[in-house]
Amino acid sequence: KAVVSSRVRGKYHVQICTTTPCMLRDSDMVVKACKDNLGIGLGDTTTDKMFTLCEVECLGACVNAPMMQINDAYYEDLSEKDVHEILDDLREGRTPAPGSRIDRFASEPITGLTSLTSPPNGPGFGVRDDL
Repeated sequence: KAVVSSRVRGKYHVQICTTTPCMLRDSDMVVKACKDNLGIGLGDTTTDKMFTLCEVECLGACVNAPMMQINDAYYEDLSEKDVHEILDDLREGRTPAPGSRIDRFASEPITGLTSLTSPPNGPGFGVRDDL
């Protein structure tokens, strides 16, 4: 896959991660939803030059898979409905909020925090009395 392209790109460069973690979390659904919504295939640009659709390797948001990057914004934890909402918002001139679509903070577990859930113990905690 080329880093530099001589082909015209649309205003919105839609990049879908299809590496193993995203694939296991149904990146194929994201690809299909984009193709259906935009009416183009991978590597193509819409006739109005608004969207270019690409399949890419890891974008580094594996914990929040499936995900896609549009220009500089990451959209994570995507459902089919989310994909359509994001693309429709962009088409209508609105800017969808980037990040997780399930309202989790950063890469926290979906089920909530499992460690570091209380303040740390103070200095000397666990040190033997004879030291």
